[in-house]
Amino acid sequence: MNWQLAAWLLLGGTTVLLFLGLPVAYSFFAINVVGAWLFLGGDSALGQLVRNGLVAVASFSLTPIPLFILMGELLFHTGLAQRAIDGIDKVIPRLPGRLAVIAVVAGTFFSAISGSTIATTAMLGSLMLPMMLARGYEPKLGMGPIIAIGGVDMLIPPSALAVLLGSLAGISISKLLIGGVLPGLLLAISFVAYIVASAKLRPESAPREELVVLRGWERWRELVVYVLPLSLIFVAIVAVISGGVATPTEAAAIGCAATLAITLMYRALRWQSLVQALQGTVAISGMILFIIVAATTFSQVLSFSGATNGIVDLVQSSGLPPAGVVAIMLAILIFLGLFVDQVSMMLLTLPFYMPIVKSLGIDQIWFGVMYLICMQLGLLMPPHGMLLYTMKGVAPKHITMGQVFASAMPYVGLSFTMLILIFFWPGIATWLPDVFVGR
Repeated sequence: MNWQLAAWLLLGGTTVLLFLGLPVAYSFFAINVVGAWLFLGGDSALGQLVRNGLVAVASFSLTPIPLFILMGELLFHTGLAQRAIDGIDKVIPRLPGRLAVIAVVAGTFFSAISGSTIATTAMLGSLMLPMMLARGYEPKLGMGPIIAIGGVDMLIPPSALAVLLGSLAGISISKLLIGGVLPGLLLAISFVAYIVASAKLRPESAPREELVVLRGWERWRELVVYVLPLSLIFVAIVAVISGGVATPTEAAAIGCAATLAITLMYRALRWQSLVQALQGTVAISGMILFIIVAATTFSQVLSFSGATNGIVDLVQSSGLPPAGVVAIMLAILIFLGLFVDQVSMMLLTLPFYMPIVKSLGIDQIWFGVMYLICMQLGLLMPPHGMLLYTMKGVAPKHITMGQVFASAMPYVGLSFTMLILIFFWPGIATWLPDVFVGR
């Protein structure tokens, strides 16, 4: 079988199964079995497939994923997240669209201490959207910032998806985590600027609040007591990684231990909240690790079939400059984001993307950060953006799916602009890793 037919069978087969609604892991496992039988040698290949999967899931580099997720679960279930939002609320001054700005600031803060994108969106949506709607905010201005800032969670460490991308793609996880910090913060700033400008141009979209401005210590007390100690978790994680003191796995363990210590210090940890946090962590981590087994074996089958080398040779012989190849790859990712989830995007593309990136000498951190932004766009874009459905799930029943879609579109535009900026100015993504980790 030539490599073109093998590529159509493996890549096309998984795509068809995904579109038919079969779960991601099952889709890849089904194609893996067929591929292994055809290209790796019948019965013995299936046994090798199982052994390879066990080796992949036992990788030490994947350990940060459950630890990062547990950090966020602990903060949400102990109520410390709510107290931090209250602290941020009291120090934000009078601004047009103030509550929407608070949602962005709070979401950015939780992005820095939580590895769960969906949890951040669900929490802010259930807590802040009803408050904004009750005060007369238009649904579009209320929902948009909450959906958008959930996507920023993917860029700012700790990020479970960034760890997964680094592990599957063979990119330095330390550099990838730090590389997302500056783009994530710039995106959050652009969201705030858009909200303020939108509320000024259309005052009816965000009515002025009757705000009681606290003075002195009373205004800053909850920020100092709750927000600053939690912020130290993010500082500690980035500091130990960038200083070379700890690996990402060790940094995740430090962050998790610090989160647990803080919940105990505030006497917020109860047996029930601990059980809920552990159950949420096991459910999410188990799903991700199960998918990793499928992903790793799929990459091996694709390589043995000759499809990977065939695609790489085809790209190298096309005569396109590296920037042109990267632009095409990013366009494919954005298109895939319209239809499939982020993990599926990685499984479908990384087996042949990374050999191309390495063969053309493309900066892997630059490419990795842009890959994360493309996945973030997939979270925000109709018709299958995961955060859109998360928001619909926590929004009041009268909110339509069309309103949810419309609320996200301005932030899709801002995220796409950030992708273009990084494409033309790679330093936005590579400067911090070069400074703190080195080349």
